[in-house]
Amino acid sequence: MSTDALADLSAAGVSVWLDDLSRERLATGNLAGLLTRDHVVGVTTNPSIFQKALADGAAYAEQVADLAIRGVEVEEAVRALTTFDVRWACDELRAVAERTDGVDGRVSIEVDPRLARDTAATIAEAKALWWAVDRENLFIKIPATLEGLPAITACIAAGISVNVTLIFSLERYAAVLEAYLDGLEQAQAAGHDLSRIVSVASFFVSRVDAEVDARLEKLGSEDADALLGTAAIANARLAYGHFLEVSDSERWRTLAAAGARVQRPLWASTGVKNPAYDDTRYVVELVASDTVNTMPEGTLRAVADHGQVTGDTITPNIDAARQLLADLAAVGIDLDEVTALLEERGVAAFETSWEELLAGVRAALDEAR
Repeated sequence: MSTDALADLSAAGVSVWLDDLSRERLATGNLAGLLTRDHVVGVTTNPSIFQKALADGAAYAEQVADLAIRGVEVEEAVRALTTFDVRWACDELRAVAERTDGVDGRVSIEVDPRLARDTAATIAEAKALWWAVDRENLFIKIPATLEGLPAITACIAAGISVNVTLIFSLERYAAVLEAYLDGLEQAQAAGHDLSRIVSVASFFVSRVDAEVDARLEKLGSEDADALLGTAAIANARLAYGHFLEVSDSERWRTLAAAGARVQRPLWASTGVKNPAYDDTRYVVELVASDTVNTMPEGTLRAVADHGQVTGDTITPNIDAARQLLADLAAVGIDLDEVTALLEERGVAAFETSWEELLAGVRAALDEAR
């Protein structure tokens, strides 16, 4: 058995990404070390990650002082601070991007989460971030809200690479894939090189178990207890099954012949919420080719320490996953209701983090002035 689980993941077709970024991580060489030693080939960020990073003001003090002297307003200051980090990280990952022909070596930055229900504003913000960072190995993160779907299509059509985030339901995931294909077709019609447009679809995992388990425990029946901890992985496995179906469609083959790349499923929210569960479960149980797993560093370290990668754990289990969701429905779990609630909570949580980030930067600017 291999003693390098992260290498085994990579060999199985799973790209290992880090779900974290900070100025300190960049300045100390921590990120560079993860790239060279731990098989990390990408980075994701979100408003909560930036809020936590900028709460440690020391690494950002000089830039904040400069922004204060210039009289920059708080929202533009936040954009300047976050795009600086993401641009730096893109440069750190440029060699990975070149080695993988742009498949990996990507860094994600999210549009202002307060725009999640505004299609036009999301498109405008995505274009502004794409221009501000100005790196080809960038992903613009757009939430998979109903209003986000046409924004995804519009950005792909404009040649902007997109990380679609906050996907919880199979129905919404199918709509995300459709939005991607629509965007590629429009990009082709506009004369864009499809081989330069890359996308991932971030399917959230652990939050599904947290909500479903709470409902199962409330039911308290033997049948319900037997289903604890099954919903999230089954949901993700069925999403991968749909990815395979779309990848085998005539519509996709036509686009692939023109140079298009598949929109890989990305497993997000892979840190366990329940300490009773194995801390590598949302990694080792979601192994298949053409996928990404973005992990907080604690999960990354856990996988490196004791993760057991046994090959493809998704494809052979798709039928069983379908049965598990049927079993959940039979005991009274409405997964559509669960995933709609999780999307609402996810958008709200990122909005709260963004407001906290704005408040923190506003205070830092005032102090510097």
